[in-house]
Amino acid sequence: MKRNRVGVKSILSDPDLRRKLMVSTIQATQAREGIETTVEEASKAYTIVTEADRATFFDLEPFRSRAGSDVDDRNEMFVKAVRASVEGVRHDVFRRDFLEVPGGRLVYSEVAVLGRILRENARLDPGWAAVRGGMNSTESDRFVRFRWETVAGSRRRWVRYSKGGEFSRFYSDLPLVFDWTDEGREFRQIVKKKYGSESRFVKSPECYFRRGLTWTEKSSLGFSVRILEKGAIFNVAGPAAFPRRADEEWYLLGVLNSALIAFAAWAMSGRNYGASYVSAMPIAGPPADRRGHVEELARTAFGIKATWDSGNEVSSRFDRPWLAQSLGAQSAVVLAEHLEDLLRLETDQDTTLRDGYDRLNDIVFDMYGVEGPERSLVVRVLGQVPQERVWPEAERWSHSERRIEHVWRLLSYLVKRVVEADDDGIVPIAAVNAEVPLGDRLRREMAVLFPNRDVSQLEVEIVNELKRAAKGYRRCQSLEDWLENVYFSYHVRLYKNRPVFWHISSAQGTAPCAFGALVHYQRFDKNRMAKLRATYLRDVIEGFKRGAALADKEGRAEDRLEWQAKVEEAQALDAQLQGVQEGRHEGPEGGDHDFRILTPWKTSDERPTGWDPDLDDGVKVNIEPLQKAGVLRIAKVV
Repeated sequence: MKRNRVGVKSILSDPDLRRKLMVSTIQATQAREGIETTVEEASKAYTIVTEADRATFFDLEPFRSRAGSDVDDRNEMFVKAVRASVEGVRHDVFRRDFLEVPGGRLVYSEVAVLGRILRENARLDPGWAAVRGGMNSTESDRFVRFRWETVAGSRRRWVRYSKGGEFSRFYSDLPLVFDWTDEGREFRQIVKKKYGSESRFVKSPECYFRRGLTWTEKSSLGFSVRILEKGAIFNVAGPAAFPRRADEEWYLLGVLNSALIAFAAWAMSGRNYGASYVSAMPIAGPPADRRGHVEELARTAFGIKATWDSGNEVSSRFDRPWLAQSLGAQSAVVLAEHLEDLLRLETDQDTTLRDGYDRLNDIVFDMYGVEGPERSLVVRVLGQVPQERVWPEAERWSHSERRIEHVWRLLSYLVKRVVEADDDGIVPIAAVNAEVPLGDRLRREMAVLFPNRDVSQLEVEIVNELKRAAKGYRRCQSLEDWLENVYFSYHVRLYKNRPVFWHISSAQGTAPCAFGALVHYQRFDKNRMAKLRATYLRDVIEGFKRGAALADKEGRAEDRLEWQAKVEEAQALDAQLQGVQEGRHEGPEGGDHDFRILTPWKTSDERPTGWDPDLDDGVKVNIEPLQKAGVLRIAKVV
């Protein structure tokens, strides 16, 4: 015998489900008292108690007289609202609608819109997805890193980590990783010992590493949802929703990013979009054609943003910087024209995103039957919300700032190629014996990257751009000027205060220096520290001494003094590096004269006695001794 299968989703999506359940409950309750009640009588009783009466509210506050004015239009607007000759003042709200907004803020005009769509549509959870809060944050310095801090082959298992992040609809990269060695055994042990509970911190582990949707729990900019790609742990600050059906993912992504759902989320929760609030979001079950349009618009927005991110050096999708992608395609066009083309492309992508988002909102408003005054109310309540942009970081940048940023990104990438290709990960800024200086290596990389271009001409064009004025960007007169005085501070900013290429220098700021070199942090172990001092610095010091001796022999007193000053500056740098290499310390632990690597979660026996960094401890811990010693080109890094 064939059984009829009952769809749970279809039951839960029934907008009249509450009435049906309550009517049967009323009949059963009356029957226990010996009272026979018909369906019609029970339905009427339900209506009288929950639906019959409307409450009318008048929003007259905007028409009150203000300081310096005797005009008070409240009476006039009240009469007009009663006669329905003015919109947006009178709000008729079913009393039952307040029950549809659990924990919501009591704003009558919003309930008038929200109550209906909550009654008529199934909730996100359980109707469409499982909504879950994630891991609670604690011990972040110990267990959380930026992706680029870690290295392949580490003895720790670093997995992608979703922790909310900035406002971003449809797409966002995951820059963080979490130490999940042995299924998080160490983290579990610590929270259990320190707080008495593992389950309070390791929440929803059965959903870890699954593909889904995520958002930022707390945001002053509003509710924004993006794809949570497979392979990540999610944090309580970045709750997640896992669609019941994989083919509903893009539809949910589109609907949840709509202005209407942003309005519902704000009305119900303010600026705290926790899992319990978001699980109550009303999701419409549309006809196939509308659903297809929503899916297509969501996919398009995601694709545009993800593709653009391939030019972002700190993104997991990074391929080449945006300008390199443009320059590599054409060889005859000058750099200035490429830059303008790139900025126009960015503007066109922004327009495509905004137009698509407007179409998405039109479809969603129509699906939910929110039109006219109700739609105007939603837009007015939301106010100024971030527009869709392919590069949100550049939203407030001027034309000149966006232009020079692309040039700096190109140069940053060229430096990255140079340092990563070097045999020992130590690249001197100026020539040291047989070592080719950084500037010349960068020019070689330009030739490799752009084989069809005249590198000398390209350098002239780049320098012309570096000379332009732009707010927040130092003007430079040459590539060497940029490499010596700009690169490291820019690298620190780009890599969110966790730089992986360190500029060790005998002078800070933009002062002329006797010696400088970039070192690859992930390869700068105790052996390379010794090599930096014994080979690079020693050769430089010996060269300065020879220069001083020759100047003295030839009677050039001023030149001899200059050479001697360089000798002393380089020797001072060597002494500072020696203190770090040996792990010298005076005074209190962690003080200004303590040059040891002081990993906070390790005992004194577990810490190295000198320069022997554990890369799994992260940049913040390992860079501190060099920062204290004053050997970095900029004074403050983290």
